[in-house]
Amino acid sequence: MTSRGNLLLYRGITTSMSTKITNNVAENRYEIDVDGSLGGFAEYRLRNERVIFTHTEIDPAYEGQGLGGRLARGALDDVRSAGRVAVPLCPFIKAYIDKHPEYQDLVAD
Repeated sequence: MTSRGNLLLYRGITTSMSTKITNNVAENRYEIDVDGSLGGFAEYRLRNERVIFTHTEIDPAYEGQGLGGRLARGALDDVRSAGRVAVPLCPFIKAYIDKHPEYQDLVAD
């Protein structure tokens, strides 16, 4: 499998996957929608200007397709646009930030 944007190639078969990331404030989590289904989420707690990421989960049906990275990027972009800072207690979000220096300025001291 290789990925080119939203196109995934499986052994010569090309599939298109539409994703959308939203902040579900009522559930305190960012969600990634995949073709109308919940593909995963990143849970958080909000403390003043701090978004404390506690857990990220991707549906096993979508593992290995880059959804976790898309979810992390969308959530962190939203944190930035809201003028908040991130506290990455979740190992996945922490690892994503470590691998993407453009988000390291979001990490709270």
